Amino acid sequence: MKVLLLKDAKEDDCGQDPYIRELELHGLEATLIPVLSFEFLSLPSFSEKLSHPEHYGGLIFTSPRAVEAVELCLKKDNKTEVWGKSLKEKWNAKSVYVVGNATASLVNKIGLDVEGENCGNAEKLAEYICSRESSVLPLLFPCGNLKREILPKMLKDKGIPMESITVYQTVPHPGIQVNLDSYYSKKGVPASITFFSPSGLTYSLKHIQELSGASFDQIKFAAIGPTTARALAAQGLPVSCTAESPTPQALAAGIRKALQPQGSR
Repeated sequence: MKVLLLKDAKEDDCGQDPYIRELELHGLEATLIPVLSFEFLSLPSFSEKLSHPEHYGGLIFTSPRAVEAVELCLKKDNKTEVWGKSLKEKWNAKSVYVVGNATASLVNKIGLDVEGENCGNAEKLAEYICSRESSVLPLLFPCGNLKREILPKMLKDKGIPMESITVYQTVPHPGIQVNLDSYYSKKGVPASITFFSPSGLTYSLKHIQELSGASFDQIKFAAIGPTTARALAAQGLPVSCTAESPTPQALAAGIRKALQPQGSR
């Protein structure tokens, strides 16, 4: 059965997107179409903040893009050597909170130790931070322009200081319509479509409806997590599968179950 994933491609050490590989292991024909692009912002200001870990109690990362912003700052300012010897050690003496294994892996690659990566979403990470944090210094939170307010609000309600800085903005991928047109013309209507973010849903749903026509109601819609599932429900769409965790294994298992005939479950 054909499955469509609306997400940006991320190759692993084997040179393949892990979600594509895992779905294929479950006997599903998966195709990935990127629906989002990202533009980085305020990097000089962010770089200055990164240079002064003594001003902060730790870091919070809730997206791979925020970690990429750190890498861009280091490359732009030629701070790789400084980061390797001093900044990394100073930041590692503090808490580095991360949601999701994919983001955690990127943070590890820049030499930082992480905690909280198994929380699964920003709300659970906020609970984790609130249960552990005691620093009087603010946590530095690089984020995107579409960040949800639940994490900042939960920390504020608990009196935990935090300083946000918007380091990227999310925009529609310029090739959404062309890539969807090509997919539908070659493969037809997929059995299942997985959305990986509310913004990805916003940017692609109308065109998917037009291309699917009368078959739109037959598609099994899946979400990578509860936030995206709520966005689907808000559009009046039935959610056939919400991954138990934001991992290829959990999503593949959920989609496989959702696509099984009713009597065989």
